[in-house]
Amino acid sequence: MGKLQYKPSSKELAPGVTLIQDVNETNSELRYVSFKLLDLKKNARYEEKLDKKEVCIVVLTGRATVNDGRRTFFGIGKRQSVFDKIPTDSVYITNDKTFNVTADSDCHLALCYSPSEKQLPTRLITAKDNSIERRGKYNNKRLVQNILPDNDPSANSLLVVEVYTEPGNFSSYPPHKHDQDNLPQESFLEESYYHEINPKQGFVFQRVYTDDRSLDETMAVENGDVVAVPRGYHPVGVPDGYTSYYLNVMAGPTRIWKFHNDPDHEWILNRK
Repeated sequence: MGKLQYKPSSKELAPGVTLIQDVNETNSELRYVSFKLLDLKKNARYEEKLDKKEVCIVVLTGRATVNDGRRTFFGIGKRQSVFDKIPTDSVYITNDKTFNVTADSDCHLALCYSPSEKQLPTRLITAKDNSIERRGKYNNKRLVQNILPDNDPSANSLLVVEVYTEPGNFSSYPPHKHDQDNLPQESFLEESYYHEINPKQGFVFQRVYTDDRSLDETMAVENGDVVAVPRGYHPVGVPDGYTSYYLNVMAGPTRIWKFHNDPDHEWILNRK
């Protein structure tokens, strides 16, 4: 397994609260993006003080109640499986807050973080707030559900999006990157991918590589894995018979998503 790939584990943080993934600046090359995955049993409670980070809490499955010390959002969450292919509810909470989450049912939570200094209002991002788009053509088709896109001013740095890729298709393709602070041509954004696969015994392939190949890893990614993308191109290929879901977290010095396609492969966009 490469240095960019993180397998799920199981660490009990409190009764009924299990930490499945924890990718951060101490165990990865990422400096702007951190990611946690939690499993909560019904009625379990998780609490965290944010310090100088903002967070987007995505209720991947199940239902939960979120409180930031002043506001409470009761019973949020829309899905029993991410493969219901409908948007879910999320909550944005700014830096220097303490928040807690109580599970109204067994639930699966993604906690998406980036550094933050400027306080912003807590916000419930409902399923209806998610914009939905279909991207790509030929065998590069995917369904995108935008939770925190760059045209939404609700966050200081965070960008959060869900992507579904059908069997036999590629996504994040043609290979693109966003690792240069060179606007308006390209922005610098680190990224993490949290993967689920249906049926769950499947796998997808993800390659992360730079032009000079100083970074070049190709990974067989299984259900529950996280892939960190500190820089470079990062396409995902999905074998026939399996559907891919991934949750992207992006963050960097400027909250703009401006990418650069690999010129060796950009030609596929212009096929007749």
